[in-house]
Amino acid sequence: MIQVDLEEERKEILKRYRRLLRMAKPMLKEGDAKFIKKAFNVANEAHKEMRRKSGEPYIYHPLEVALVCVEEIGLGTTSIVAALLHDVVEDTDWELEDIERDFGPKVMQIIDGLTKISGVFDYGSSQQAENFRKMLLTLSDDVRVILIKLADRLNNMRTLESMPRHKQLKIASETMYLYAPLAHRLGLYAIKSELEDLYLKYTDSDTYAYIVEKINETRISRNKFIKTFIAPIEEELHVQGFEFVVKGRPKSVFSIYNKMKKQNIPFEEVYDLFAVRIIIDSELDDEKADCWQVYSIVTDFYRPNPDRLRDWISTPRANGYESLHTTVMSNTGQWVEVQIRTTRMDDIAERGYAAHWKYKEIEAAQGKSSSGLDKWIMQVRSLLESNDGSAIEFMDDFRGNLFHDEVFVFTPKGELKVLPFGATALDFAFEIHTEVGAKCIGAKVNQKLVPINHKLKNGDQVEILTSNKQKPTEDWLNSVVTSRAKAKIKDALKEDKKSVMIDGKEIVQRKLRQMKMDFNSEIVEQLRAYFETKTPNEFYYKVGKGVIDATSIKSFKDFKEQKKEVSKPTLGKVKDESSFTKEIKSLKGPDHDQLLIGEDMDVVDYILAKCCNPIPGDDVFGFVTINEGIKIHRTSCPNALELLSNHGNRVIKARWTSQQEIAFLAGLRIIGTDRVGLINDVTKVISNELKVNMRSITVDSDSGIFEGTIKLYVHSTQHLEKLVENLSKVEGIIKVTRFD
Repeated sequence: MIQVDLEEERKEILKRYRRLLRMAKPMLKEGDAKFIKKAFNVANEAHKEMRRKSGEPYIYHPLEVALVCVEEIGLGTTSIVAALLHDVVEDTDWELEDIERDFGPKVMQIIDGLTKISGVFDYGSSQQAENFRKMLLTLSDDVRVILIKLADRLNNMRTLESMPRHKQLKIASETMYLYAPLAHRLGLYAIKSELEDLYLKYTDSDTYAYIVEKINETRISRNKFIKTFIAPIEEELHVQGFEFVVKGRPKSVFSIYNKMKKQNIPFEEVYDLFAVRIIIDSELDDEKADCWQVYSIVTDFYRPNPDRLRDWISTPRANGYESLHTTVMSNTGQWVEVQIRTTRMDDIAERGYAAHWKYKEIEAAQGKSSSGLDKWIMQVRSLLESNDGSAIEFMDDFRGNLFHDEVFVFTPKGELKVLPFGATALDFAFEIHTEVGAKCIGAKVNQKLVPINHKLKNGDQVEILTSNKQKPTEDWLNSVVTSRAKAKIKDALKEDKKSVMIDGKEIVQRKLRQMKMDFNSEIVEQLRAYFETKTPNEFYYKVGKGVIDATSIKSFKDFKEQKKEVSKPTLGKVKDESSFTKEIKSLKGPDHDQLLIGEDMDVVDYILAKCCNPIPGDDVFGFVTINEGIKIHRTSCPNALELLSNHGNRVIKARWTSQQEIAFLAGLRIIGTDRVGLINDVTKVISNELKVNMRSITVDSDSGIFEGTIKLYVHSTQHLEKLVENLSKVEGIIKVTRFD
């Protein structure tokens, strides 16, 4: 057993506690320090026997969470006390009543909210989403619950090192799925970036390490460049009498990774690796004019890119973010992003909601309207109240609303409406009123007739056209992006679907009566499997709609007769629907969706996921599906994020051990300059040198540029990497990349 120096630990705990008080000091009122001390003593006593996975005393965690609340979010005494006590009710025999008695109703409510969100990792998928929904309900009561939860999550992510691998994947994915978007929406950019970086560190550690190393390599030259770049601007700002600070900082690891991935480019080609931020001191009334004056100074020295000007001062983003962004060309031919903002705007950008509260009274005193953030919280509240669908559906809608940029559009009378980026005329119609949305047949955008799925742009003026004969259809869900519109369309379709299902059920009952067959749950389950529908209701719906012809139910009876003939000796009930499905497949013939699995793979009984085609050597995890056993996914699979965060309990560890010669399908994309004999050289490398079987090759050549995709069978990632390396050496080939 490891010897623990208790005296040293006690000193360290006190050191951390004093640091917390030191940070909080500027905002403490009389009596606050005593209140915090009382909370610290209770937490310290309550957790004294507990240790974290890393072996450290548990009290470090609430202390660190409280420190994040103060230092990085800027919250006050109530939040510090709640952060210190946030695990006491859950982990010890303290009750909420005890908290209320000793610390008052406000702290008790926040801790109650935080306790409701616990245990997110242990339950089934819908339970997890249900927990998220509970957490968001508390958002509309007291936003501090979410802010402390974000601080808690940030500390968990910073100490993820000591967790087992599958837990790391689960917690990191959940963070990326919900907490990073929430931090973004509440304007906590520094926390959002750190959560994203930590997600990458634990899910794709090689890429993370590579980018960090590259950023460090370029640090000296980058700092030198920034110094030269800002020198003339600083000089002119001094001349014009501005009080200011200039910061140059690299983009976050995750945003660089995203750029590399989206644009399929190496690190060296990411052109805006860093941003220069100019923060000026300015009176509230002069802010706008001052920022534009600084913009004018910047563009006197450097030529701006007109497509990259973003004015979030005139119309702030929904999370309260205000800033002026421009991208300019430096004297060395490099694009540089310049952000111009005031101290107040920078405070809100860094600390989000907490800072927004600080300035709220000043703005109210000057008669300014409430910010987009308040409106958004009201929207969340109405979304929560109107939502009666499944919790997972709700989560998808909610997440959709978190990360969107906005478009600003106007009603015919000139009223401004803010919608998510990508919103359509139909979204706008539902934004006005449910009835208007349900009867929408088209719109006039800037006096021109457009269809309902027309995407709106900033500054559009929109008039909705309606008809009493119109009603929502399934396709409408593809034409909207707002949760409100989706929820209302689904409600209308549910009503419609219900009546079709009732009709379908009656047809099935009638048909079975005619064929002298019983109508019971077993027969219905077999019908569902035979017609390959997911649920009995879906089967009824398809019958009601006429997709499944009622006469074809007779073929099901013939099939059952045939099955009796085939399996006379072992006649009995089909045990479950999956075995029935297997029998259907064997009777319907080999072409029917059969899986080809190598000689040893049946023993382990797993399936390789089609979405990411993992091959030996890839970093993978197993996912227990409902009908198809264990599926193996790559951790970088496009679906991994949702599976790991929403269905964490069904994730199991998986890794490759030494494999006999089994071939796995992989895809390569090749780009190069065209020349005679290039294809021949490529196929030579594949077939002769490395003895690889190709499944398909498609090639396209245009104006001397050659682009091709090859699907081939390989044994492992090493095998594939060797192939990529050899192909890259072929004369004329510029780039070889793997695709899913």
